[in-house]
Amino acid sequence: MRTDRARTGETDTPSYRGNAIAVGVLFILCSAAAILSIVPLGAAVSAPVDMAKLAANGDRVVWTALIEFVWAITGTGIAIGLYPVLRKFNPGLALGSVAGRVFENVFVVIATVSLLALLTVSQQAAGSADPASFQAIGDAVLAVRTWAHGFVALIPFAIGTVLYSYVLYRSRLVPRWLSGWGLVAGVLSLVATIYAGFTQDFGFTTVNNVLSAPIGLQEMALAIWLIAKGFSTPALASVASTGEGAA
Repeated sequence: MRTDRARTGETDTPSYRGNAIAVGVLFILCSAAAILSIVPLGAAVSAPVDMAKLAANGDRVVWTALIEFVWAITGTGIAIGLYPVLRKFNPGLALGSVAGRVFENVFVVIATVSLLALLTVSQQAAGSADPASFQAIGDAVLAVRTWAHGFVALIPFAIGTVLYSYVLYRSRLVPRWLSGWGLVAGVLSLVATIYAGFTQDFGFTTVNNVLSAPIGLQEMALAIWLIAKGFSTPALASVASTGEGAA
């Protein structure tokens, strides 16, 4: 049977084509969800919280939460989809990249739950004879959301990105210009996040835009490549011939 395969050019090396397509689609869905999450409320909720306005837009808050849950699920799915392939080349870094993306999306969910909690506080304030007494609680809950979204979640995101980009670069599963772009963009994203932490400016500032834009563009380029081309067959064949974890 192996002789017949050799004659027809077939190999026993799995192509992981399904993983590649799934990860590419998840990259697109994750980015779309992250962008669309700002649409229902029109803009980020800012301190001091306008309790009356938030309470009057409960449906929009719930829609935002649902979109952010999609964001978290698809972001985690990216790492899970890449893991079976990356672990063949570097099990430790592959697992680290999964951990990074999982931690990232745990904090995305924490930020989402904080928004829902903020909605409840605003509704209680709207029905209270002294709505001003709820203001400090609302601002504190918003601070949890802001730090979770703008700082804590983005650190493991950037680290996870650097880890899987490094494995992709070393393994040549995708072109090195693409994985190298991911390495540089991941580092820039980490720098932007740390900068935002010290300045406590989590909005779309010039510095954050410049430093964070490359990773967004790289993820879309990687998504398109994975959907159209998949992983490199020679790279997969080389690790199959030398044993898993060769790199």
